[in-house]
Amino acid sequence: MARRATKPASDDLDVRKATILEAVVSEHIDTNQPVGSSSVASSADIGVSPATVRSEMVSLEREGYLAQPHTSAGRIPTDKGYRYFVDHLENGVLGVAQQHQISDFFANVRGEVEDVLEQTSTLLSQMTSYTSVVVAATHAHASILSAQLVNIDAHHQLLVTVFSDGSVVKHSLTPSFDVDYETCAETSRQLNALLIGTTLETAVQVPSRQDHVAQLVRDAVAALHAQQPTADGEKVFIGGSSHVADSFDGVETVRKVLSILEQELLVVSLVQDMLSRGLSVAIGTENGFEPLSTCAVIVAPVTIDGLPAGAVGLLGPTRMKYQEAMAAAGAVSRHLARHFGGDEEHANH
Repeated sequence: MARRATKPASDDLDVRKATILEAVVSEHIDTNQPVGSSSVASSADIGVSPATVRSEMVSLEREGYLAQPHTSAGRIPTDKGYRYFVDHLENGVLGVAQQHQISDFFANVRGEVEDVLEQTSTLLSQMTSYTSVVVAATHAHASILSAQLVNIDAHHQLLVTVFSDGSVVKHSLTPSFDVDYETCAETSRQLNALLIGTTLETAVQVPSRQDHVAQLVRDAVAALHAQQPTADGEKVFIGGSSHVADSFDGVETVRKVLSILEQELLVVSLVQDMLSRGLSVAIGTENGFEPLSTCAVIVAPVTIDGLPAGAVGLLGPTRMKYQEAMAAAGAVSRHLARHFGGDEEHANH
């Protein structure tokens, strides 16, 4: 049942129309079928006859909130109807099982940044049955707080770099010569002297002398700068592309959506454009990409210490379950920020 609309603003729909519209949207999301006036009259808490509901639905169609796909059929929401519905949604709350699923995931997930983000995209897709998108900044503007070389064994060292955006990046080094603890410690000291306060965009002067410490310093700096952003400046992780075929009607629509997802630059552009416009949900043509005109995209920014560190999102049909999807994306973005920001204790708040 649709919730009763609150008192409308002067440029808003009146309470009865708002309640009818929300009932139509809710039922269409559940059934993927046109919604008739009798169904709305029996489900929506408005206390009027089907004839009155039918009259109001005609008015909502005239105002662009509903459309009638066939002469004798019921109505379906337009992008404008979905937009009204989303703008008037109350904040959703995840179920206890989903809250535990997220908490358990972040309590146990391990690996380098890319591994965590890829697994996060899978988690979000599994939770919602929509295609997930995780966009991560590549630390281009974050300064280096520390760089430590950990001696795993004589021919395997792990470079651990901490950035000011809260991220920790690891690289494996495999030199051709034996490395002992003292060499590793001296390399760490020189790396910190060279790198602290710089960014991946900073040109640093590596030592040219021919000794093991200098070679390790050069290898470490080369490994770090190999992560320098490409033209898009972001990394994209897509989860649950297989859900596209289940979510959309028509082979051509599925093909177009998958084609967009394969183009990382377009995905990043879409997410960045939404965030710059202050949008958490883009519906249909609001996406700005014609192939996504039947899609809705939900985006939740990831912020660490007040700095943008990426975003998580969901892509589905315009009839997606917005309240649940928005709650899931928001919860995952908060946990992701706390995971990399080192503040996981309060991740449920």
